[in-house]
Amino acid sequence: MSVQQPTLSGIRAAIIDLDGTMVHTAPDFHVAINRMRSDLGLRPLDIETITRFVGKGTENLMRQVLSVDYAAAEVETHFAQALASYHAHYIAINGQYSSLYPDVHEGLAALQKKGLRLACVTNKPIAFALPLLEKTGLHGYFDLVYGGDSLPKKKPDPLPLLTVCEDFGLRPEHVVAIGDSSNDAQAARAAGCRVLNVPYGYNHGESIHDVDSDGIVSTLLEAANCLSQ
Repeated sequence: MSVQQPTLSGIRAAIIDLDGTMVHTAPDFHVAINRMRSDLGLRPLDIETITRFVGKGTENLMRQVLSVDYAAAEVETHFAQALASYHAHYIAINGQYSSLYPDVHEGLAALQKKGLRLACVTNKPIAFALPLLEKTGLHGYFDLVYGGDSLPKKKPDPLPLLTVCEDFGLRPEHVVAIGDSSNDAQAARAAGCRVLNVPYGYNHGESIHDVDSDGIVSTLLEAANCLSQ
């Protein structure tokens, strides 16, 4: 696969997504969701189907998973039970079936070496995100971590990215968002940040090449090599 290799200057901070960008978490979702579905007496789903639903937060994930079997009104009837079951199962296995994508540690270290401040912004609930960052050894790279329930709105709304810019005291044009999906790109564009995408993530089952961005980088290490202050 050919990738664009952009050069972005004037960058002083990076906002990095978690699921599908730093950590391949789809296997965790697969296990927890199918344990939840078993609790509800539903058949298991394959990992490809589940992966297409990832990216817009846990509530949306649960509704999408339930919509495989239920009409909209029935989804809401079962939603609370499904969400509670999923939370319990996910907390129990968080990180056990996941793996880091190539060059994640190397990329984060290279970004830090360039003097960039780092924030992790994910739509994953903060109670799931922090333990996963700790388990994978990634937490120490980040000055800030915001989950999908940390602020009133989540990506693709620009609020989380604008909040990081404010926290860092930086103008959005000096900040780049790095992610695997249209959520990251839309949030970055709306916030006025630059955006790089990785090609290996989830993006709701759609091609990342169709997403408006400043370029596609094969790894976080390549992203670091594309940036300068």
